[in-house]
Amino acid sequence: MNLDFEYQYQNTSTIDVKGRDKSFILAHCSEIEQDNEVPCFFYGNIINSFVASKCLSTLGKTVRSHFAITPDQRINMRDPIVSVGNEQLHFEAFSSCNSVYARIDVQKGGIEGEFIQSGCTNVDFNDVTIRAFNTVGRTDKLLVGVGSKELRIITDRAESREKKVSLPDRWIKGLGNVQVYLSQMDLVFKLNKVEALQLFKAIPKTAVKSDYFLYKSGNSYTFSAAAKPNSLKIGGIHRLNLMENLLLFVDSVSFYQHEDQQSTAVVLNFKDIQMLFLLSESVYRGFSGEGKHMENLMVQLPEEWLFGINGYFKTNEVFQPALVSIEHDIQLATMEALQASLSSMGLLGYDLLTNQYFYRKLPFKLSRLKRFNPRLQNALKLFGEDGVVVLQNDKNGIKAEVKGTAGVSHIVAGKGNDLQCTCTWFTNNKTNRGLCKHILAVKMKLSE
Repeated sequence: MNLDFEYQYQNTSTIDVKGRDKSFILAHCSEIEQDNEVPCFFYGNIINSFVASKCLSTLGKTVRSHFAITPDQRINMRDPIVSVGNEQLHFEAFSSCNSVYARIDVQKGGIEGEFIQSGCTNVDFNDVTIRAFNTVGRTDKLLVGVGSKELRIITDRAESREKKVSLPDRWIKGLGNVQVYLSQMDLVFKLNKVEALQLFKAIPKTAVKSDYFLYKSGNSYTFSAAAKPNSLKIGGIHRLNLMENLLLFVDSVSFYQHEDQQSTAVVLNFKDIQMLFLLSESVYRGFSGEGKHMENLMVQLPEEWLFGINGYFKTNEVFQPALVSIEHDIQLATMEALQASLSSMGLLGYDLLTNQYFYRKLPFKLSRLKRFNPRLQNALKLFGEDGVVVLQNDKNGIKAEVKGTAGVSHIVAGKGNDLQCTCTWFTNNKTNRGLCKHILAVKMKLSE
């Protein structure tokens, strides 16, 4: 069954040029009715206009990229989402194959404008808009409107057509997975502009199947096809070519790695703007299928809590569970469980530079966000149908028998959180892509 989310813009995004002022009026759309009725979320000037336009153009390039499919299998371009609030703008999107996540963060000091309504919404990134970002010159002023303050901003009948878009559920699922990865990353290398320019010259222009490794040799940084001590692993290294048009303008480039080397993040730092790229382990591994967050969703939090938090926090506001715990007399462990669940549903973003979560109200209904991940649903079914028999649970470890398909049972065994399963999924993936449904079901049984 096709459960993809379909939405519709009433108009297309347009560009209005008046001298050196270039206004981009971005059409928006949300599944949340009250947000969909907002005519305009933000209108104003991004001060570092030239760099901002280059970043937005690169975001469009990322969305169009397809690293794991052939040209004849291309899927349609998927529009970014933008979070407006707390005097900040965050633009986010995935590559067509879901193996690259990109986000532009425009900070408070880099914006002169009116924040009319906080929220998060899809924005129309059409061909004309993306091409126009490349026309913004160094002395031009970039004006951005998320929606229009004018009742009739579009007068050309050819541009007033409705645009219907299908957004795959895997795209939405990926928003939860990437935050789990980002929150578990550490800074490995930080390069200045000259170092970054020299390093990126060595990146292959064509697709590369084998892993590469970034390491520091003396005072310079080098890529190698062989692992080196204290090196950073990068799969599908040619994906880094997405950033090549931005390197001339950076102040620094930072490389981060996940603790189990399953993903790599690169942050390009500009004045008042950062652009983040998160790369999956390989081009054939999209973030939507990771399931890294499923264990966080095992705790079924009351729906009124989720609605309460969704109403309490403003978009892009820093999410501090300890502070909320103190202010509202809620146990810290409960708040940490809530934070994990919110992050896994994509309702929290993560900032690598400040090591803090920020809240975002995604333009999708909570019911849609909660129903994702068939592996978790299958585990809940096994648990609900008494498909788990615990054979051992003592100081020596855990052993359980779990019903499988076609009458085949599987054995889950281990100590503490280090559990293994005899199923094919675990044999192929271990725990690199989250837990298999059998281990999840056993954990539910043990916490019953």
